[in-house]
Amino acid sequence: REKYPDAILVDAGDFSMGSLFQTAYPTSALELRMMGAMGYDATTFGNHEYDYLSSGLCDMLYAALDSGDSVPAILEANFLPPEDAAEVWEAYDAYGVEPYMLMERGGVAYAIIGLSGYDCRDCAPSSGMVLEEPAAAAQRTVDEAVAAAKAQFGREPVVVCLSHSGTEDGMGEDYELAQAVTGIDLIISGHSHSTYEAPIVVGDTWIVSAGCYGKNLGVVKLTVNGGNVAFTGYELIPIDEDVADDPEIAALVEQYKTEVENGYLADYGMTFDQVLVENPYKFDDSGDVKRTAHESTLGNVFSDAYKWAVEQATGEEVDLALTASGVIRETIPVGSVRVSDIFNAASLGVGTEGELISIYVTGSDLMNVFEVDASVYPLMHDAQLFCAGAEYRFNTNRMIFNKVDYAMLRRNDGSLEPIDPDGLYRVVTGTYAGQMLGNVEATSMGLLTITPRERDGTPIDPARLLEYVVRDENGVPVKEWYAIASYLDRMGDEMDPHYAEPDGRKVLYSSWNPVKLLKNPNKFTWIALAALVLVVLIVVGIVKLVRWIVRKIRHKR
Repeated sequence: REKYPDAILVDAGDFSMGSLFQTAYPTSALELRMMGAMGYDATTFGNHEYDYLSSGLCDMLYAALDSGDSVPAILEANFLPPEDAAEVWEAYDAYGVEPYMLMERGGVAYAIIGLSGYDCRDCAPSSGMVLEEPAAAAQRTVDEAVAAAKAQFGREPVVVCLSHSGTEDGMGEDYELAQAVTGIDLIISGHSHSTYEAPIVVGDTWIVSAGCYGKNLGVVKLTVNGGNVAFTGYELIPIDEDVADDPEIAALVEQYKTEVENGYLADYGMTFDQVLVENPYKFDDSGDVKRTAHESTLGNVFSDAYKWAVEQATGEEVDLALTASGVIRETIPVGSVRVSDIFNAASLGVGTEGELISIYVTGSDLMNVFEVDASVYPLMHDAQLFCAGAEYRFNTNRMIFNKVDYAMLRRNDGSLEPIDPDGLYRVVTGTYAGQMLGNVEATSMGLLTITPRERDGTPIDPARLLEYVVRDENGVPVKEWYAIASYLDRMGDEMDPHYAEPDGRKVLYSSWNPVKLLKNPNKFTWIALAALVLVVLIVVGIVKLVRWIVRKIRHKR
């Protein structure tokens, strides 16, 4: 601001979830109030703003207003409540949620719009909101905003789109948005956590993304001449230890920490910066757990903690505990591991702070769980799974959906037990990963089925998974973060050396050996073999037919 006093400051959504401060989301709106203190002009909703469901979102909006603090404008054009959701619309109207806003600063007129994409909707299955087709909504909103700006300011505005849609490797929903919509000068691209050192240029539109978790401040420089916008620069400024704390903001952080400790952590007998364990080992970071298929010691800690915590809470053995790479948000640091570190790493949950659920699956579906890890991960890196209670192996060269050639349950005493295809097994996972597994059949177009069941085998509607949250003897839900924190705290002074390296619970290998390729075939391999045999027969038949025709022609000659 000292260098560019006329700059505007905006955010592309997911401003609320991922740290202990989110526990005060519906009651105190700490994130919005902090953004107001930092001088943010505008933001939009991301999928995580719906993690406390629409009721929690409404409570947060009212809490922000009741605080009396300065807060940023919230813009949302196309992911909105249904017409009959009167209470949500009342909260939106009270706060002033609008499709766009107009502002003037430094002699430049701006029209800023908020937009959500398809994947944002898919990542907020319990939001209760309805998505309008993004490109159509964006074009309508841009046209309305530009017309309003001309009427108010007498000139063309710079059009900025705060889009929670995302890009991957320079492509994706925001790239398609820039192609489909005319009139957008700049897209601030959120959702995908992409970090671009240079803008993506699509026609006259720039797309920029500064990554996630406040690690960078993205700076776009532009000049305006009449109705023409010219971009003259773009850079990322790292927000690291070289950036001095602002005393006022630092004091506010400490104030908010105290509020979280008194209002939330006290119930768990923990404090914000409490040290749980000293860790000498380097675990995967949140990118490493997705980058390659592998057994991750970080994933092992998570899944082992879930299994241990639920067994402690219920007194019953858990057959399998799971976590997915897509829900691991941060790593366990080297050195002192604090309560806040663990919450940051395991903070996702729908309507919760990441609660554990317990369901049952058949042995056949349990094998499909491992197949999701082996076959779906190459298509969707968030789907890599890490488990406790089993060991399995897969050949990356085998037929898709039949890559796993070995799987056994690994009991608490270290013994191995075969998986009965018709048996029922207790599975524990977080709410996010549970919803993903519950929707495997739909997302795989029926090729893989994982049906969550009651203890007696009755199928469970995936939409009802939140009803199966694990509770301790006092009826308190078992949180993912608390399971991990308690598991580490029980280790004493130092991280268990068992986590210094993988223990072989997931083994990957690549082989073209025919025996290994065809060992333990399932229906997918049989179908592929049948198709191959059919192709061979057709080719042989065609060759025979051609030879017969050639002989006939020669005989006729």
